[in-house]
Amino acid sequence: MNSELNRLKKMAQNYRVLYAEDEASLQESVARYLKKFFADVDVAADGEEGLQLYKKKSYDLVITDILMPKLNGIEMLKKIKEIKSDQEVIVVSAYSDSSYFSEAIMLGVSGYILKPVNFSQMNEALSKVLSHLSLLEENRAYEMHLEMMIEERTREKLLLEGEKYNNFEKTLQSLVHMVEGRDTYTGGHSQRVADYSRAIAEEMGFSKDECMLIYRAGILHDLGKITTPDAVLLKPGKLNAIEYKLIQEHVEVSYALLTDIPMYHEMAEIIRHHHEHFDGSGYPQGLQAEEIPMLSHIMILADAFDAMTTNRIYKARMDVSRAIDELLRLSFKQFHPDVVKAATKALSEVKPPENVTQEPITELEQERFAYFYKDQVSALFNQDYLDFTLVGNTFTHEYNYLNLLFLHNFTQYNEKNGWNKGDELLKLFADYLKNNFTQAKVFRIHGDDFALISKEELSVQSEDISQKLNFDDIDVAVSCKTINLKETTIDNFAVLEAYIQRSNMVYKSKS
Repeated sequence: MNSELNRLKKMAQNYRVLYAEDEASLQESVARYLKKFFADVDVAADGEEGLQLYKKKSYDLVITDILMPKLNGIEMLKKIKEIKSDQEVIVVSAYSDSSYFSEAIMLGVSGYILKPVNFSQMNEALSKVLSHLSLLEENRAYEMHLEMMIEERTREKLLLEGEKYNNFEKTLQSLVHMVEGRDTYTGGHSQRVADYSRAIAEEMGFSKDECMLIYRAGILHDLGKITTPDAVLLKPGKLNAIEYKLIQEHVEVSYALLTDIPMYHEMAEIIRHHHEHFDGSGYPQGLQAEEIPMLSHIMILADAFDAMTTNRIYKARMDVSRAIDELLRLSFKQFHPDVVKAATKALSEVKPPENVTQEPITELEQERFAYFYKDQVSALFNQDYLDFTLVGNTFTHEYNYLNLLFLHNFTQYNEKNGWNKGDELLKLFADYLKNNFTQAKVFRIHGDDFALISKEELSVQSEDISQKLNFDDIDVAVSCKTINLKETTIDNFAVLEAYIQRSNMVYKSKS
């Protein structure tokens, strides 16, 4: 972590920042944090003050809240963009409303951080912006060199081509940001793949131009996911066969978007093959070994390495050492052996992000999760999410206890009172579990069976529950079973069902 902060400080020291925030305590803490990196940080208490500061002084980066007095952040940014259309901007706001996202995207912001501010996310956003600023400086230096080397007429032509190139580049990068903005889990993935690919290419002795080529290809490699349906792209769990076919289409879409643009043709070829495998088992063409361009071989490994070293809901992240062991195991299968050899050196000291997760964090993400993993009647998580939680727990060991609760005579209650009353009873029971066992995750695993999974042991007493919910009055009973996950291995839902059957607690009919 210290090395990452030192890298940021080194990158940031020559840039100027304008920070606009009306909340005094947050303004103070974020400004103090920014001054650790930037030598020149100006602070404004509202949008109007920020705009006046901007008119008096040029800034490399503007960081702003949205809702502020006098002039809000969006209005301030519109006026700033009129002054400098390519101004780098990061928005920090408590508002995740889609209208704010849309306006921010239209203004071409470089990052959008939701409050409360997570400085790890701030570091990622700053790293992206500073990398872009550094690249722009390199481009400007290169252009200045060209101006000294060529005649005026040729120079003007090149500058015009450069402007077209920059416009193309910004348009495509905006599309990439839109793809990653649809799902926070993928945020930063393209940047990491680009960084890993360039590091491996450098280790293998590729030229500076080839290393830059694969870096830029890495940034754009998932561009085609802009056409992938949300129901597939945002699904946190494993994909079924049809969904997997749909996600595979992003490779050819990326290729089609880029191949007809002359300046992107080489990148298009690299990107087209970044899901092929050395042994021919990949897609879209089933190429193998030397049929696959070597730069594509590099991206294949870089993409897989990032997947291995970031958390997913059904699979905990590997540490770098274990991931490298996995690369070695898959040499000659998924990966080119020469690329594996270079990657073991180039990636051995990298620091993958520890806070990337598919677990819902923001309210917006929780609503998205509800679409996939919440039961509609009880609003609890369903058995699919319990399955993923049990699988993930074999890596994280986050949970030590699993409590099962069974409602008895519920079918008879439904037959007597109707399904609507039955749903009301399930909702009542679900609310009781959520409100009284807040330290646990609560699941409805079948029609009238429930589960609590927790780190600490819970005091779950069927008699107390029956009494508090007046179950005796309606002839419904509840029974409980506690499983110590430290003593009994339950690593997926199928194993849990088998365990219950062995315990003679056979599930009731769910008709």
